[in-house]
Amino acid sequence: MLNHILDAPLSDWLETNDSDGEHIVISSRIRLARNFDGLLFTNKQDESSLQQVDSIARGLVSTLSKVDNRNYFSISLDKLSDTERAILVEKHLISPAMAEKLPYRSLLIADDASVAIMVSEEDHLRIQAMEPGLRLIDAFNHANRIDDAIESKHTYAFHSKFGYLTACPTNVGTGMRASVMLHLPALAITGRINRLVRSIVQLGYSVRGLYGEGSEALGHIYQISNQRTLGASELDTIEQLEKIVEGIIAEERKCRQILLHNDKASLENRVWRSYGVLQYARLINGQEALEKISDVQLGIDLDILPIWEHTSFNELVSITRPNFLHKYMGRDNVTSNERDAYRATVIRQKLGDRPIE
Repeated sequence: MLNHILDAPLSDWLETNDSDGEHIVISSRIRLARNFDGLLFTNKQDESSLQQVDSIARGLVSTLSKVDNRNYFSISLDKLSDTERAILVEKHLISPAMAEKLPYRSLLIADDASVAIMVSEEDHLRIQAMEPGLRLIDAFNHANRIDDAIESKHTYAFHSKFGYLTACPTNVGTGMRASVMLHLPALAITGRINRLVRSIVQLGYSVRGLYGEGSEALGHIYQISNQRTLGASELDTIEQLEKIVEGIIAEERKCRQILLHNDKASLENRVWRSYGVLQYARLINGQEALEKISDVQLGIDLDILPIWEHTSFNELVSITRPNFLHKYMGRDNVTSNERDAYRATVIRQKLGDRPIE
């Protein structure tokens, strides 16, 4: 199971995308922060508490498997290589903080990777449920079923006034972070993204890059999430976030039409040049690869370029990440030039359906 998760370019739940055909919304995620009553928070680094949380988590496998007819597995993160943990980060199954090799940290994961529970990250449990497209309610319902099943077996740290107690005060209350991952190339190309980001932040939402907090918006991919967890219900938070996302989608669509009507020749030149680089480059670094993949997907969405025949936007984003490439190559000790050459080869193979040279 672990090998499938690490080797597959896409997690099974992400094999499909949003039905609108525009590839603006990539995925939705609900994350619930939970701590067990009577045990010190993870950041106290108390070995006894860490051991108890680890024992509880491992005992949840059979309980979780009965919730939604999926098989669940427990993966000890300290038994994985640095590259393997980094691949889990690249697939958004663990946070960058969990990539550090620490004892008693683990991942409870469903066989299709639609649920991934980080054990002893900042909180005892970070329950994550993921769905393709704009499906926050589906993700919430899934996470809620998992949460209820765990709470039926173990008491959470909860305060009648403040709600769920968490290691960081910003998560106290519902403990919920709802987030949507969006591909916004037209907003970026027209320069309107910065103004939009400022407006979203002023409304109390966060805008982050491809790998969450502190990361860049590589490939014009952004994560939009709520910041407020106290004083608002889960459903209200989801409804408000969906309205924000729908507004962003409308702005992206508007910018796409502006690009088409104001300077179609320049847009065509940009996307065809990017396609040419992907098709013929012999060396390409990760950042450039994502920029070109983003341009090409925009060209496909606007009927300037033919559709991907042998791959997809999500797959190309995944396989061009450095640690996944190392796994693909079968070794960790590679130079940047070797990696960039192999990345270019893999992209050419994916675009042309030819064996890797």
